[in-house]
Amino acid sequence: MLLSLDDESGVAKDRASAGWAVAGGILLELAMRHRIQVTSGRVGITDTSTTGDELLDERLRRLADWVHRNRSGKITDWLTKDQATAVRATVRSLCERGLVAEERHRTLGLFPVRRYPEADGTVERELRDRLARVVLQGARPDNRTSALVALLHGARLHGIAFPGVPRKEVEPRMATIAEGQWAADSVRRAIRDMQATMAAVTAVTVIACT
Repeated sequence: MLLSLDDESGVAKDRASAGWAVAGGILLELAMRHRIQVTSGRVGITDTSTTGDELLDERLRRLADWVHRNRSGKITDWLTKDQATAVRATVRSLCERGLVAEERHRTLGLFPVRRYPEADGTVERELRDRLARVVLQGARPDNRTSALVALLHGARLHGIAFPGVPRKEVEPRMATIAEGQWAADSVRRAIRDMQATMAAVTAVTVIACT
């Protein structure tokens, strides 16, 4: 979410794809914390105990309720349902942490608009530095950075992750990391399922908008 928000204007860039990545990122974080498992494009709840993170705990409660009511448990269905809500919850969390500030405006004096310019750039700078070391400089990624790279690659957010760098210079390396043997099998399968889902949905979104 931080990567998608313009530091000065607070406007989200590539909102549709970023929304899918944020929702997918929350699922992946829950998988890495062993609260869910993803198999063949379906999500199951394995542990409903608290993670200690308010954002994740709230999303886990919603997800557990949804899985209970929707036995199919398809990732595609959950991401479609959750991505807008996940973005709002994530932005609220960023505001509470003091990383972005909420500004309210009215377009044409009528329509309310909320924007979220940067308030504290230290976390985003560290994140971009970490991505640059791994993707541009070839450093060995840890599990969390690998997961983020895979999500960004699956959602086709190469330009948001590396503004000003030609996509052809980062896409091969990001693809390699996304396919690497860097995590436990269950998490790696979850990444691949979500990555495939996001790639398919964002491709349809791009076609629909052109």
